[in-house]
Amino acid sequence: MGRVEKALGVENLYTTAGVEYVHHMEEALRAHALFHKDVEYVVQNGEIIIVDEFTGRLMHGRRFSGGLHQAIEAKEGVEVKHESQTMATITFQNLFRLYDKLSGMTGTAETDAEEFLKTYRLDVIVIPTNMPIARQDLPDRVYKTRRGKLAAVVKEVAEAQKRGQPVLVGTISIEDNEIVSGMFTRAGISHEVLNAKNHEREGLIIAQAGRKGSVTIATNMAGRGVDIKLGGAEATRLEYEEVKSLGGLFVMGTERHESRRIDNQLRGRSGRQGDPGRTQFYVSMEDSLMRVFGSDRMKGLMERLGIPDDMPIENKMVSRSIEKAQERVEGHHSDARKHLLSYDDVLNRHREVIYRERRDVLERAREEKTDVLREVMLSHFDEALEEVVMFHTGERVEAPRGLDQGVGDASSKDDALEVLETLNSMVELTEVEKMEVRDLLKEAQKTKVDVANVRSSIIEKLLGIIERKYEELKVSFTDRDELKGIEKAVLLRSIDRLWVDHLDAMTALRQGISMRAYGQRDPLVEYKREAFTLFNRLLASISMETAANFFKLAHRVAEARQAEELAKSVFEKRGLMFSGARKTMGEGAPRATSVSVAAQPSPGVKQEKVGRNEPCPCGSGKKYKKCHGV
Repeated sequence: MGRVEKALGVENLYTTAGVEYVHHMEEALRAHALFHKDVEYVVQNGEIIIVDEFTGRLMHGRRFSGGLHQAIEAKEGVEVKHESQTMATITFQNLFRLYDKLSGMTGTAETDAEEFLKTYRLDVIVIPTNMPIARQDLPDRVYKTRRGKLAAVVKEVAEAQKRGQPVLVGTISIEDNEIVSGMFTRAGISHEVLNAKNHEREGLIIAQAGRKGSVTIATNMAGRGVDIKLGGAEATRLEYEEVKSLGGLFVMGTERHESRRIDNQLRGRSGRQGDPGRTQFYVSMEDSLMRVFGSDRMKGLMERLGIPDDMPIENKMVSRSIEKAQERVEGHHSDARKHLLSYDDVLNRHREVIYRERRDVLERAREEKTDVLREVMLSHFDEALEEVVMFHTGERVEAPRGLDQGVGDASSKDDALEVLETLNSMVELTEVEKMEVRDLLKEAQKTKVDVANVRSSIIEKLLGIIERKYEELKVSFTDRDELKGIEKAVLLRSIDRLWVDHLDAMTALRQGISMRAYGQRDPLVEYKREAFTLFNRLLASISMETAANFFKLAHRVAEARQAEELAKSVFEKRGLMFSGARKTMGEGAPRATSVSVAAQPSPGVKQEKVGRNEPCPCGSGKKYKKCHGV
């Protein structure tokens, strides 16, 4: 913190002078401490590409939000690109809920059956395998240190390759993948490497992963939907039987994943369709899973017993300890997803309303009728005018005695002026219309009993002016579809722009709402209350922006059309006739005649004289003296 403040020349970051840097500092700290190269991301061709932690694949085109991606780019010394803006957001849970019918099939859903039931109300049904499972799932081998574990993996793989049994070694990250590959190379073990960096060779590597003596090191890419055939993709019956007699595919996991489903997916690469196979995980007490969620008692026991680094422990108590650690991690992630969903359900209500309104605009615009969006536009004007009138005709706090003289009159004049200026910013008013509105507003300030009716009469009067201006505008457009296009553009632009701002506001609210818990308030209840206020503000802003922009854009387009027509009529009034160059054939004949422009004077019409330095009326872009004034 002190180094950052010194570098920025700020005494305290958490003051007005330095608070704008706090967010950037936090994102830089996250990029430095929590995100690691070849684990959460890779660097390719000068770009930061995110790695999917579950599939191990590269996520091209995806970027971390909130400035985190820029912080990682700065950390790795690549070009720092502009921060992306979130246009839409939805959780997977709410995305799947949009479907009328929801179902799925996977080989590893049983461990998460409870979450499927609570989130989607779906039961998980286990279907028996086509052939009896002949695979051996051996107990985990637990080592005291990571170095001892990897040394044991190298030894076991060398022995398996020597006897000809194919081996698939699974790692949880690209970084571990390359570390194991380097150890295999130094040990003289020929092997193939499969990770997100060389995914283009995935098909070829997987096709040959079941050959006799083959060794493949893979991330989670090889753990999902991959069918490894014994003997290779084009193996003969004899080659298949030979590999089968050697025990089939041996799957070795170098570390337990936080999710049991991913471990089970890796195990499932072996023993397909009744084939023999063997699977075993190699774990150390220094692995991230065991270090964070495992039992310190187990590591302490191993140290007290003086167990060497390369000596494994295989018993049910150790396996249960690992499974308990995984269950705790899965429970933690499940609670986090449930917590996230409860907050996204609030935003989902907003999303449904806004998307429904946007969809209604698009569907109306496709209709052949030309006035289908008029009703929508007028409803936005109605809401905008109501907002303005309600604000400027509300009850007032009485001024203290001795200061009340003239205060009410001044306030009334200010309110009338504000309403007129707001309405005039939407559509240009005549002096008569301004007087009518001013008289109504004076009446509203005098009336204390029936304020609601007076407000309604003001809004109806203002809306009547808008409707009249709307009808006058339609006369300016010979093509009514063009006016409908303007209505559609204004509506969609207002909705889209303000929705993006609303998402940013909701994200900022979500990040800081947890602090309400220190005041003995439920953050979720507070989030719902604040979100309701923000959403009402969004709807009001959409109406105000639509009302403020429609007539301006429509008049601008109409004036541009009139200018085009006026430009055409000027040449016609001048009677300018244009004839192009004519080519003649034959020897000695001139190649082309020059372009002629002859002005045909109209009888009784005074011809305008073109100045020598003015643009030539023929449209060539040259001055008159250098064109037809020669």
